[in-house]
Amino acid sequence: MNSFRGFLRGEMMKKNRVVIGMSGGVDSSVAAYLLKEEGYDVIGITMKLWEDDDPEIIEREGGCCSLSSIYDAREVCEKIGIPHYVVNFKKVFRDKVVENFINEYARGRTPNPCILCNKAIKFEELLKKAFELDAYYIATGHYAIIEEKDDEFFMKKSYASGKDQTYALYNMTQEQLRHSLFPLGKFNSKEEVREIARKIGLITSDKQDSQDICFVPDNDYPKFINKNSEYRIKYGNFVDKNGNILGRHNGIINYTIGQRKGLGLALGYPAYVIDIDAEKDEVVIGENEDIFKDELYARDINFINIKKLDKPIKLNAKIRYSAKEESCTVYPDKEDRIRIIFDNKVRAITPGQSIVFYDGEYLAGGAIIE
Repeated sequence: MNSFRGFLRGEMMKKNRVVIGMSGGVDSSVAAYLLKEEGYDVIGITMKLWEDDDPEIIEREGGCCSLSSIYDAREVCEKIGIPHYVVNFKKVFRDKVVENFINEYARGRTPNPCILCNKAIKFEELLKKAFELDAYYIATGHYAIIEEKDDEFFMKKSYASGKDQTYALYNMTQEQLRHSLFPLGKFNSKEEVREIARKIGLITSDKQDSQDICFVPDNDYPKFINKNSEYRIKYGNFVDKNGNILGRHNGIINYTIGQRKGLGLALGYPAYVIDIDAEKDEVVIGENEDIFKDELYARDINFINIKKLDKPIKLNAKIRYSAKEESCTVYPDKEDRIRIIFDNKVRAITPGQSIVFYDGEYLAGGAIIE
């Protein structure tokens, strides 16, 4: 990103020009409208990220990669009077997001591709595209708030607590925050956003939110991995904590830590996945108490405002998007790794997921659970 600094400060850049990522949903639609109303020179861009061999799957299941989503984004841009373009990011998306998704599942981990997409695509590739168009800003429909103080940027939770998306944005850098706008962060609810869309007659006003991963719209991860990689599912054993065989499983990519349903085991007690050993193709089974732990290690660290973690720090943390915050202490460990100890045990710490830290209402940063 430093290679752009000279260009960013150059006379060519138009301070009021903003490129907004248009997914074809109501959030990005209203965000684009609000920016236009504020007087920005707005350019709408829909990122083409993935295309299934059978486009009927994507159309049936929906998602930001469907043709209907592109048409919706284009119609919104026409309605509010801004240009709209479709940009092909399929190769970089495949290389940086999809390959990681496949490799992580093959290692018995549970990745979060939406977080990686934000890091590698939305706030890296889209930002580069914005600079090519002489824009100073990029914008999205994320629910988050950016604040500036003394030329330092901070990220704060959205006012709409049920929609806050800071968890998925922890990888952002100071330069990216400097050049990003989140117009929806100060709304108190999603319904307020929908009401604006209805009032101005946007086609996306009542469009449902996409719940699944955009490139796996039918939510069948094993089928997707089998179809899009050389990895082949291997059957293996369910084992208990002592290595005793309990039964056969149908491939480690079908399981995640804390899972109870779909195991097909009759053990006389509620059984849960407590570990996955990819080298042995084993899924370790235990009881409910076994999935509660108070310690983890994490890598690929990014802190928003902490320049160097050289001593323990007290923060709150979430170990998945839907989890509640828990008090913890973050310790420096070896290079590119930190150790986290929770005040109380937390449920189902899952390798591959992100642990995200908060200091009150402010996003402190995050890392990937190791």
